[in-house]
Amino acid sequence: MRFLMRGLLGLALIAVMLGSAGYGVYRLSAALTEEETARQTTSRERSYAVNVSELSAQTVTPVTTAYGQIESWRTLQIRASSEGRIVDIAEKFRDGAAVAAGDLLVRIDPADAEFGLLDAEAALADAEAQKAEAEEAVVGAEQELVAAQRQLELRRQALERQRQLREKGYSTMVQVEAEELSVAALEQSLNNRLQSVITARKRIERMDLSVERARIAVKDAERVLSETEIVSPFRGYLDQVDASLGRQVSPNETLAQLIDPAALEVRFSLSTDEFSRFLDRAGALIPAKASVDLRLGNRIVEIPGELDRVAAVVAEGEAGRSVFASLDVELGTVLRPGDFVTVRIEEPDLEGVAQIPATAATEDGRILIVNPENRLEEIHTTILRRLQNDLIVADVPFGAVYVRERLPHLGPGLKVQPKQVVDGTGAVSVADPPAAGGPGAGRPGEATGARPDTRI
Repeated sequence: MRFLMRGLLGLALIAVMLGSAGYGVYRLSAALTEEETARQTTSRERSYAVNVSELSAQTVTPVTTAYGQIESWRTLQIRASSEGRIVDIAEKFRDGAAVAAGDLLVRIDPADAEFGLLDAEAALADAEAQKAEAEEAVVGAEQELVAAQRQLELRRQALERQRQLREKGYSTMVQVEAEELSVAALEQSLNNRLQSVITARKRIERMDLSVERARIAVKDAERVLSETEIVSPFRGYLDQVDASLGRQVSPNETLAQLIDPAALEVRFSLSTDEFSRFLDRAGALIPAKASVDLRLGNRIVEIPGELDRVAAVVAEGEAGRSVFASLDVELGTVLRPGDFVTVRIEEPDLEGVAQIPATAATEDGRILIVNPENRLEEIHTTILRRLQNDLIVADVPFGAVYVRERLPHLGPGLKVQPKQVVDGTGAVSVADPPAAGGPGAGRPGEATGARPDTRI
């Protein structure tokens, strides 16, 4: 019985050993078969799904963005023209107050100015009286001159009669000489009368000048009196007000500043490269359109404008140019001198260029082109402008399809599967997706390329 049990146990062990050996031979044979099959199987090339667009020729108007400050080109300093005490101030004569043209702002004590006007008017009346007296004197001198001429004429006639009588022997030489002396005396008197007339006329001319000076003095006194009332010459806002009742002011003392809200401009800086874009062939600044954006919380106020001029000098340490743009503002605008604003200037149109996303090119302008075999090729372009998220490029093959997003794993020679094509007309066509398990089908959880871009 014991022998039988040992025999059965030995048979069982032999069976287990033979089974293990057979299983090992089976596994080895299966492994060799799979390796041979794997060697004989042809490997498949992987492709990537990419977003693409078509390079189309466009005419683009680039916009240069700069930052500047609002300034006023019409600012008036309100000064006291005469010395005196301030006796009246307008209620609106305060910082930030709006005043209209002709509004009374400040009144200075007019007593001295009124006294000066009265004195000037009295001097004018005296000069006019002296002129009238001189005119009457001329009339008298002219009448005396006429009488002297009449006497001289009569005396010359008497001299002629004496000469005729002397020739006939009825008169003596003494009588003739006496008449000649009388004529000479009258001629001298006539010259004196003529000189008196000339002197009287010259006196009238001098009195005319005196009257004119007196009138000028009156006008000046009236001006001084009118300047005791300081009025606003135009509509604007007051700033730096410094006046109070009873204060003694001196001539030319500054009392405030008046700013015209409709005379605003923006000053901003451009680099030399940006500045060169706004010059014509002669080197003059072109009147490019501009707009100014003022941010007030969540609200943005936009003001149109136009390039006006360039600063006369380049500030020390400044590399570019300071440019001024005139603004088309209306009364009541929220802009104020000193506001920091964003300036956008429209550049001249660029023709025959393409606009692509900034993600499609490298820093030196290399982009990827999809050839007819759906393989990537790299070309170099010329970057003309960088506009936030877009690039304006030239020297590109128009009509070719390019990759919109250049991912790190993409490169020349790779096979791709275009996911979206945007042509120049805006039409969109979506390529057939790769078949499951075919080229370009990734494993579960594996990225197959960039996400489709819905921008057109």
